[in-house]
Amino acid sequence: MRAYKDQPEQDEPSPYHPLGHPTGEPLGGQPPHGAQASQADFDYQVKYQRAFEAVLWAMPAVAIYRLRGAAFEDLHMRDNDIIAYSTTAGPGLEAITPNSSTPYIAAYTDLRQGPVVLEVPPAGPDGQLYGQVVDAWQSTIADVGAKGVDQGKGGKYLFTPPGYTGEIPAGHLHISSPNYRVALAFRSIVAPGKTQKDAFDYSHRLRMYPLSQAATPPPQNFVDPVGDRYPTLPFYDERFFYDLNDIVGAEPVRPIDKQMIGALESLGIVRGRPFHPDDTAERAMRQAAIDVWYYLQNYFDHLPAERFYWPDRHYASLMMADDKHTFDYEYDDKIDILGRAAQFMWCTYVPKVLTDNPATQYMMAMADSEGKPLQAGKTYKVNIPARMPVEQFWALTVYDRATFGFIYADPARTTLSSYDLDKMHTNPNGSVTLYVGPTAPAGMESNWIPTAGKRPLPAIRFYGPTAEFDNKTFTMPDFVPVQ
Repeated sequence: MRAYKDQPEQDEPSPYHPLGHPTGEPLGGQPPHGAQASQADFDYQVKYQRAFEAVLWAMPAVAIYRLRGAAFEDLHMRDNDIIAYSTTAGPGLEAITPNSSTPYIAAYTDLRQGPVVLEVPPAGPDGQLYGQVVDAWQSTIADVGAKGVDQGKGGKYLFTPPGYTGEIPAGHLHISSPNYRVALAFRSIVAPGKTQKDAFDYSHRLRMYPLSQAATPPPQNFVDPVGDRYPTLPFYDERFFYDLNDIVGAEPVRPIDKQMIGALESLGIVRGRPFHPDDTAERAMRQAAIDVWYYLQNYFDHLPAERFYWPDRHYASLMMADDKHTFDYEYDDKIDILGRAAQFMWCTYVPKVLTDNPATQYMMAMADSEGKPLQAGKTYKVNIPARMPVEQFWALTVYDRATFGFIYADPARTTLSSYDLDKMHTNPNGSVTLYVGPTAPAGMESNWIPTAGKRPLPAIRFYGPTAEFDNKTFTMPDFVPVQ
């Protein structure tokens, strides 16, 4: 038997009477002699601990719920309306690591009202779409586009709710959702010889409506949020739990989540009941959400070495898949709650599987060339080689390290890309030096992305990365502080 710290040594007197009757105190059943409770307020302590773990557990669900919530609250949308940006998004899209190179399309629906049809136009000379449809836990239930379910041919996707046993109409691409609320995000790609206006017009060929109205679909309502504030970032305070309560009340309970659902009852989150947390729960939830934000920020500042794409550089892929190259973080013997929380804190809409040669690579600059985390108020530069390993284009986008969203700055520039080379100063060898910081170096305003004093998180996107990138014979230079 294992000898624990407080277990008597073999040469100590036996606690048993020679005739076999025990004497003195039992060996277990209470804390060690002299021990004291570390907490005076167990009600707060229990609620805080459960709230802290709940934020980590619910990160992917709350992140996608915020996109839906903001669309309904701030853009006055309804289920089956479609967001279609007429141009690339700017800082007004307050979202997690969005891009500003291609216009976004998004929509939300609720399958509690029954199956929903999504009509996707075929890819062709007029344009093409690609992206994901996800469930309430942000698990991808359908990839759309050339590498998706429709293989670029377009068609009618039919999304059905959990337990649906109705007939599936002929000619539909059936997607059974494990949850009721469904969200999608696509990008409308500008076809060769076409313009952003053409890509915008192409996106308006989408249709989304209930299957019950398939015979005479209602007119499609499109919303263009360009110029509007679309605040989709999660709240790291007690509001996180109000969103979580709405999710828990709407969605089926997965077997793997029963223990957490039970723990939430101590916070006042009970399925089928109004959410009225007491003062202690409110205080615990607020502090727990704040602390998780700091905890995960610290995690990103100390990423494991294996997370860096090149061993001698300081870039981490935005797509931090699990060991199975998926994003469910579920194994035979565990669920990686921390890995899942970190991934969905800085990214939304991930593919089902991360292949060895994804269509887009996102390299996040986590530190400078000396391994020091990038700091607020400093200016950095990076040299973009003349020959980047991309079939389409590259883009540098800078985010606020605190929010993982765009930075409000003057000018409102979030991105520079290979499409901007004709407007930038290039080096004699064809490379281009880009600057990130609060002010532009003299004469280099066209090569500069402003940070407005925020701590930057630069992301270099490789659209259509080549084998040279995938096999790592290409190495991206690090960011260097400007003296």
